[in-house]
Amino acid sequence: MPQDGPEQPTRQVYLLFSHEAYYPAAAKEINTSLVAAASLLHPRVRQPDGARIYDRLTRGRRQGEIVPLSTLTHELDGGARWPAVGDWEAVTADLLQLIQDRECDALSLGLPDIARALVCVGPHSEVRAYDPAAGRYKTYGPADRIEVLVAVGKQLACAEAGCALWPGNGLLVPSNPREGK
Repeated sequence: MPQDGPEQPTRQVYLLFSHEAYYPAAAKEINTSLVAAASLLHPRVRQPDGARIYDRLTRGRRQGEIVPLSTLTHELDGGARWPAVGDWEAVTADLLQLIQDRECDALSLGLPDIARALVCVGPHSEVRAYDPAAGRYKTYGPADRIEVLVAVGKQLACAEAGCALWPGNGLLVPSNPREGK
């Protein structure tokens, strides 16, 4: 669906966030969602928090970049600077409601536990998981996280074949519309 407004905000950058699982169909768990950055400018998203997160998300990013919420947290001094940017919990709750109400497009994912854990930690973090069959722990790190993001990117490319994710209608104009383009 086309976006209305004077200028199309950046749609080439994406926000990936994990959330409480929900089940839209029998045996199909959705625990992570990916939206176009411009969805943060939707009028049903808490503002000005969504617009400030949009500015932070799109600043200096490459076209097509998938940015996990945990990466923003890492960039904001481990979350210490989130209060100056916005209430990410309220914004992601609003985004999830938009997705469920079909007011924007999303790539809704049911990531396996380790993949989900990797997108929930910072870009330089590690996740340790116990393998009962081997009787030992396995450590997953930044390279494994990159593999998860590449796999999500491939799913996104398939989902967007012919049409980019629709961020919704009536979007606010970003304060820095040229950033991230």
